[in-house]
Amino acid sequence: MNYIKTFFLLGILTSLFIFIGFSLGGQKGALIALLITAAMNFFAYYNSSSLVLKMHNAKEASKADYPLFYDIVEELIVHANLPMPKLYILQESTPNAFATGRNTKNSVVAVTQGLLDLLNKNELKGVIAHELAHIKNSDILISTIAGIIAGSISMLGNIFMFANLFGSRGSDEREGGGSPILAIIMMVVAPLIAMILQMAVSRQREYAADKLGGQICKNPLYLASALSKLNDYSKSFTQKKQEQNQATAHLFIINYAMNSQSDSLFSTHPNTFNRIAQLQEQAKLMNILDDSNSINNNYKADIDNKNYKNFNNNPWS
Repeated sequence: MNYIKTFFLLGILTSLFIFIGFSLGGQKGALIALLITAAMNFFAYYNSSSLVLKMHNAKEASKADYPLFYDIVEELIVHANLPMPKLYILQESTPNAFATGRNTKNSVVAVTQGLLDLLNKNELKGVIAHELAHIKNSDILISTIAGIIAGSISMLGNIFMFANLFGSRGSDEREGGGSPILAIIMMVVAPLIAMILQMAVSRQREYAADKLGGQICKNPLYLASALSKLNDYSKSFTQKKQEQNQATAHLFIINYAMNSQSDSLFSTHPNTFNRIAQLQEQAKLMNILDDSNSINNNYKADIDNKNYKNFNNNPWS
């Protein structure tokens, strides 16, 4: 179901992009719009990984300096049936992690020093399994495509705005003929819809990676416990939220600046309570007991006191 929702949302994004191109210049405009997004996706496919790593000044981790990191990844890639990714460290105190790379053979798993300092071995397994799940599910490519299309829609919306301001019109009203209502849609509504759809794609991929990550590490409660600690961190150290670059925040396992208490339309990540509830249900199906060592007791009590069982009923989650 998550995959169906993801590709449905990508389909809407693509259709919206073609519609804007057609509104700007008829059939030629639609063709140009497709060529632009194809070129941008091609560039992002081959360069997004290195650009993200440079943005965060990430350094490749050596096995001598980070033996536990390597040991965990080497164990989990066997369960995931994946080749060994390159491992990187971000010298940041905020605990977080992300995966990048264009395919399974050219993949990267990066963690912050703060994550290594905060989590125990089992919790690290849960987080790293989640990132390996992103690689196995090709989420890196899907997120890149969604981001490029959404960004291109915003760009075309700006072009449409300036074209209307300076009186640029197509030769035919049907080819973008300057309608004030259409101008408002292109300038405001279309980019907003694109952003909402991009974030919906991101949330769907997080849920899917949580589920597969639980299977890879063979205990979904490892990730549930890690998420509870990351959520506690976000509440206790609000000033640290500013450390996260919002241009790449959707890549990380948690977005501190948008750690919403619900699956908001404007959030790149699902609500943490909902994610843990899903992981707990998965553990029950795997006959794994939720003992006192599996998850933070205080956080488990918070979940037990709230009704988060219907999170899958939200089509935009």
